[in-house]
Amino acid sequence: MAKKQFKAESKRLLDLMINSIYTNKEIFLREIISNASDAIDKLCYLSLTDDQVGMNREDYRIDVLVDVEKRTITVRDNGIGMNQEEAENNLGVIAKSGSYKFKSELEGEKPEDISIIGQFGVGFYSAFMIADEVTVITRKYGEEQAICWQSKGADGYTVSPCEREQVGTDVIMHVKADSEEESYSDYLDSWKLRELVRKYSDYVRWPIHMNIDHQKLVETEEKDENGEPKYEYQTITENQVVNSMVPIWQRSKSEVSDADCVDFYKEKNHGRKDPCALVRINAEGAVSYKALLFVPGESDENTLIAAEKPGITLYSNGVMIMEKCESLVSEHFRFVTGVVDSPDLSLNISREMLQHDRQLKVIAANLEKKIKAELKSLVADNREDYEKFLKIMEENNNMLSQAKESLNLIQEKDNIIYRISPKRISDILILAKGYVTFDEIIDNFSNRINELFIGYSIYP
Repeated sequence: MAKKQFKAESKRLLDLMINSIYTNKEIFLREIISNASDAIDKLCYLSLTDDQVGMNREDYRIDVLVDVEKRTITVRDNGIGMNQEEAENNLGVIAKSGSYKFKSELEGEKPEDISIIGQFGVGFYSAFMIADEVTVITRKYGEEQAICWQSKGADGYTVSPCEREQVGTDVIMHVKADSEEESYSDYLDSWKLRELVRKYSDYVRWPIHMNIDHQKLVETEEKDENGEPKYEYQTITENQVVNSMVPIWQRSKSEVSDADCVDFYKEKNHGRKDPCALVRINAEGAVSYKALLFVPGESDENTLIAAEKPGITLYSNGVMIMEKCESLVSEHFRFVTGVVDSPDLSLNISREMLQHDRQLKVIAANLEKKIKAELKSLVADNREDYEKFLKIMEENNNMLSQAKESLNLIQEKDNIIYRISPKRISDILILAKGYVTFDEIIDNFSNRINELFIGYSIYP
C-alpha cells in the first residue's frame, strides 16, 4: 500500500512534536479525549433526527485502555466515526483554522511558550509527543467499511480497509522508548493516566472508563493455627468511570446551592476554611462564559500558596486549557481563585497569543467589575468577614507588596477599604478596629485626610 505525504504545514508541526520541542507532553491525552467527545457529540445530535442510530444518551462512552506489554495507550469512542476521505482530511492536514498564518506564528514562538490547544487536526498531532507510531481504526455511522490510518510521523501515512464491529474510533498510540531526558513508560501507568484525565478532562460530558487496579483483602482456602481462615491481598481490576462529567459551574443556581460551591472550593484547595465571598456568573452576549470565583476568608496555608502565582483556571466547554490564566485577574485581585469556562475562546493559539485574545479581555474586564462589586457589598453587609480577608493580606508580605505595586492601576474611588497609618494612630480616632472605608474617612476625618495612608490594608 502506497504511503501518502502530509501537507507542508502538518509536516512542520509533526516535526516539532516528534522532536520533543513541546515541554507539556501530558496534554496529549486531553487532546485525544476531546476529539472522542466531539465525535460522540456529533452522533448524539444526529440521533435526534435519525431513529436508526439506535443508541440512547447513556450508551455513549469513552474508554482509555493500556497494554503495558505492547506499550500502547488506546482511546476508544462510539461516536460518529470517519470514512477514508474524512480521515485523510482530518488527520492528514492541519485543521482549517490552522493555515499558513498559524505556522508562521508558531515558528516565531519560544519553545517554552508553545501550547497547542483544541481543533481536531491540530490536537491529534499531540499524540506524537509520546508515541512513535499512531494507528487510527475508525468506522463511520451508516457505512459498513472501516478504515485503518497509520503513521510513524513526518514521513507520511497509510490508509487501508479494515474491520470494526461498531461505529466509532480507536486511536492507538505506541509509546516511545524511554530516553535519558524522558520516562515515557510513566504514561503506561493507569493511575498516571487517571490523574491526567481528572486534571484536564474531568468535565468532559461523556463518561470516561478505565480499568483500574487496586488491592483487595480476600479469603484464601488456608486456615491459621486457630482454625480461622487466612486472608491475603490480591490485585483486583475494576472498570471505573474516572471523570465527573458535569462541572459545578455549568449547573444553574436551582441545581447547585452556594453551600455546594463552598464545598467545591474547599475540595480544590484541600482546606477546611470557607471563603468570605462567592461570585457566580452566567454571562451571555457577545462573549458567553460562566465563572465561579472565590475570595478567601481566613488565613490558610493553601490559600497563600495559591496566591503566589495569580490566575484563574480557564476552561473551554469543560476542557481545561490553562491552569493559571494571569490575564483574567489583575495583580490587585491576585487573591481571587476559581474557574472561567467559555465556548467562545479561539483554541488553536499559543499561550502567549491567548494573553492578547479579544474575548479574554472582555471577560477579564467583566470579572474586575464583578469582584469589585462583591467586595463593596461585603463591606456593607458583612464587615467581619471582610476584615478576616484583610488579615490574610497582612499575613502575606508578598501579597502586600504586589498589591502596593498595583495601587496605581486602581482609581481612588474604586478602593474599597483603607487602614489608618500607625504613625498617626495616637492622633486619630480608630473606627472598626483600625479599618475604615472611604466614606468613613470623609465623614469622620475630613480635616486629617492627608495624614492617612490609602491602600488595601497596607502599612506604609
